[in-house]
Amino acid sequence: MSIVEMNKQMKLSQHFTLGEMTKTSHKTADGNIPSHVAIENLKRLCSWLEMLRSEWNNRYGDPSACSGTGDPIIINSAYRSWEVNKRAGGSPTSNHLVGCAADIRCLGKEQALRYAVILLDIADNAREDFDELIIEIRGSTVWVHFAVRPKWNRRKINLQIIS
Repeated sequence: MSIVEMNKQMKLSQHFTLGEMTKTSHKTADGNIPSHVAIENLKRLCSWLEMLRSEWNNRYGDPSACSGTGDPIIINSAYRSWEVNKRAGGSPTSNHLVGCAADIRCLGKEQALRYAVILLDIADNAREDFDELIIEIRGSTVWVHFAVRPKWNRRKINLQIIS
């Protein structure tokens, strides 16, 4: 059996790499390597994340952060293989499985709400839809789950508090 590796430095957009969008703390035999279709989905998702990053920095960002390029958007989880998704407790129909979703780290509820408003504004202004926009809270940890599919987007918006 040959070992398959991916180019983690591959740029999916200006600020996001394949390594960043496939990172996981779950060590699995499959290496969490996405298909070519999942990589294309991740590129589409990253275009939304770039718009979020740009608008966040226009409204609230620290221009001195990140060598003068503004605040970054930090991804907790994006693409997940079946094995990684199962270990993470993800849904068997998760958008993460096909590279259509990212969980965005937030410093708190206020930042999550501001991210959500920006993503809604982007959708409205671009007249493009997303599939899911969910603010998730587990204890003191807050993140925004955002998903965009190639088609059949549902514009599902939710707040989920996990105990």
